[in-house]
Amino acid sequence: MHSQSLVALALASPAAALLRFGCSQLVVDRIDPLVNPGVAPSPHLHQIIGGNSLNISMDPAVDIGETASCTTCQFTEDFSNYWTAVLFFQHRNGSFHRVPIIPNAGFEGSKGGMTVYYMQDGLANYQQTSKVTAFRQGFRQLVGEANYRTKKDAQRFRQLTYTCLETIGTRFPETMNLPDKPCKTGIMANVRFPTCWDGKNLDSPDHMSHMAYPEQGTFESGGPCPASHPVRVPQLMYETIWDTSKFNNKDWWPEDGRQPFVWSMGDKTGFGTHGDYIFGWKGDSLQRAMDSPCYVNCPTLKTQSISAMNKCAVERVVDEPIDGWLDHIPGMEHLEL
Repeated sequence: MHSQSLVALALASPAAALLRFGCSQLVVDRIDPLVNPGVAPSPHLHQIIGGNSLNISMDPAVDIGETASCTTCQFTEDFSNYWTAVLFFQHRNGSFHRVPIIPNAGFEGSKGGMTVYYMQDGLANYQQTSKVTAFRQGFRQLVGEANYRTKKDAQRFRQLTYTCLETIGTRFPETMNLPDKPCKTGIMANVRFPTCWDGKNLDSPDHMSHMAYPEQGTFESGGPCPASHPVRVPQLMYETIWDTSKFNNKDWWPEDGRQPFVWSMGDKTGFGTHGDYIFGWKGDSLQRAMDSPCYVNCPTLKTQSISAMNKCAVERVVDEPIDGWLDHIPGMEHLEL
């Protein structure tokens, strides 16, 4: 997707469905109701968007779409929760500072958060004609492995990448590792989920095995799903723009020139990036949208203003310092970085 394509997205004539929408920050907290349900604090810090029914357990039997009362997302029928790890800057003196998140193009004024996509075909395909089956109540998934630190390991997952932003519209090139140079406008973290479902399980013990990548080719090339996972679902994608420009003073960087950013699980390589998703759309609203002529905007869905998105929030569960200059990343007290 070229830097001008965001404008093209808004102007293209729709044929089927591609949803692109912003979600403001719901909370930044050390909880992980998918991987560590019921645990507070969880091993590392996350930034979370979506519906206000978020809690540390997220019982899959509870219909989130019927229990939440607000959402930080543009589409008011989407009470899902989406989250990633949190990026920190490590100063040359050893202290840490949480990197702020800035809004993506088209969502100026949003309080942090992410841009979320649901696609029937690749992002650059303006036709979006492939049929997909929407996720359903109780569905959840994880992509990425927080403990990975090598490219070889990370290649297990397709399209978990970073973009060093020259401008807010920069989209190429993408790398698997964190950028090794100062990025003028920030670092975009891109998380794309697998697109083939086994059609039976709403979750799996590792939160991944019920999902798979196309058997051949890619989602963008229309590769077929494997027989073990025959149901084609929308490609779910997150874009998070971390405002690393605030930390581009090279006098703050390590003397040997190494890049100074580190994920909240202690990862300096970038290969441990991951994304979590718990479905929470109300009723059949997502399937209706995917079956409708929606391209970015969607006439079958209700929308809310950015100011309304910003008003939805939940209180943090874990009371610990996460702002300002810190001696250590929350939960990483004993980790040598």
